Amino acid sequence: MLKSYEAIIENGQVQWLTDAPKVSKARVIVTILSDTEPKVLRRTPPASIAGKGRTLGDLVTSVVEEQDWECLK
Repeated sequence: MLKSYEAIIENGQVQWLTDAPKVSKARVIVTILSDTEPKVLRRTPPASIAGKGRTLGDLVTSVVEEQDWECLK
């Protein structure tokens, strides 16, 4: 079974960020991440749609008239 452990390699030395694996010898695959801190990616809309949104009704009430609610079921 594969298990993942988080660590930092600094000057060739491994510093475990979680509990170290309890093995004396193992084959490993190491993936090097570009940054040590995760980055938060924010999605932004394309500039071509900026300012083109419209509010079609009150933000608290429904856009659809109350008498039309039955046909929406």
